[in-house]
Amino acid sequence: MTVAIIGAGAAGCFCAVLLKRRMPEAVVEVFEAGKRPLAKVAVTGGGRCNLTNTFRQITQLRQAYPRGEQLMKRALQHWSQRDTMQWWEHEGVRLVTQDDECVFPASQDAMQIVGTLLRRMQEAGVALHTSHKVADIIPEQAGYTVSFSDERQKPRHFDKIICAMGGCPTMGRLAPFRHLEGISIAKPVPSLFTFCIKDRSLTSLMGCVVSPVGVGIAGTKMRAEGALLITHWGVSGPAILRLSSYAARHLAEQNYRAQLCVNWLCAGNEQEANDLLCRMGQEHARRQMANEYPRQFTAKLWQLLLDRAHVDAGKRWGELSHLDRNRLCATLIGDVYQIEGKGQYKEEFVTCGGIDLASINIGTLEARRHPGLYFAGELLDVDGITGGFNLQAAWSMAAVAATKVCEAG
Repeated sequence: MTVAIIGAGAAGCFCAVLLKRRMPEAVVEVFEAGKRPLAKVAVTGGGRCNLTNTFRQITQLRQAYPRGEQLMKRALQHWSQRDTMQWWEHEGVRLVTQDDECVFPASQDAMQIVGTLLRRMQEAGVALHTSHKVADIIPEQAGYTVSFSDERQKPRHFDKIICAMGGCPTMGRLAPFRHLEGISIAKPVPSLFTFCIKDRSLTSLMGCVVSPVGVGIAGTKMRAEGALLITHWGVSGPAILRLSSYAARHLAEQNYRAQLCVNWLCAGNEQEANDLLCRMGQEHARRQMANEYPRQFTAKLWQLLLDRAHVDAGKRWGELSHLDRNRLCATLIGDVYQIEGKGQYKEEFVTCGGIDLASINIGTLEARRHPGLYFAGELLDVDGITGGFNLQAAWSMAAVAATKVCEAG
């Protein structure tokens, strides 16, 4: 059996190793459009490679996967986060789990992951071809013909194809599927990005981190919690990245113009905010409000919140009026800022969209109308929040595709 894997990212390379180990007699070749395999893995997690997540903080899978929840439920049953951790440790990569449940190599070096995968591919006998951009996938009576953009690279025939090209920031990456009927596309839009906010009073506090906070998009039920980082262009941090994932399509439709609601007390409500201010008033009645504030805030951020609530920072806590307290309560749990665009999250790029899941069997990842054509990874309309969930999706889907190809023979 001959198998072409298109894309030398996390899903493609991992799938190649698993497939070749299970079927040593199969001819497995990986084709990568770029010059370097696993280029995105090399920069993920800030160059440390957030391999997976323990999922201990996830109570419902859609919290981690805003799109593709049902597919991921099946994929994780086949290859779980525990399987991922065991596999990497068996391959000699020692792992550490952070307090936020993110799992990294103990070396804190993504290149250890890249190097390990490339060595295992070579040892298994997988052929890797870089600078091979696939132009077309043409179904034949038996198998598929793969052609390349560079005409000097001759078309090749394969019995099975596994497509793992990664995220699709543009429709161009989906061009090879134009001759395949029944393969529908969910328009790709960015996910996992920061918010641009042109409010100098806020951005002047760049570097300030508040954790945890609750954030949401006004007029929707989209909410997220976590640390918030104030930057020179707006806001970032896990809370914002998660919200951008949940709201990816909505924000794209709004041209990245929307109102961001910030609950500086995270899940706190009006009563809890009022109780907090009353306690502050009782304990620090003689102190000026500018000099005594809740410990989760910095002095500068507290001053900003007082300004936004129109409360005089020179007042003593014991002088806080009922009206002042109401305004400050409203600001603490419902501060609103105008989003005026998006920023990219470091060098990583995650997309919402790709191959529509209605086009495939989500249990086998095989195209419904094209036997022998499989999909894995972010090329599908599946994406997760920040925290190792996208790489776990790649490992799980790669394992499913490798298994199903082997079973199909």
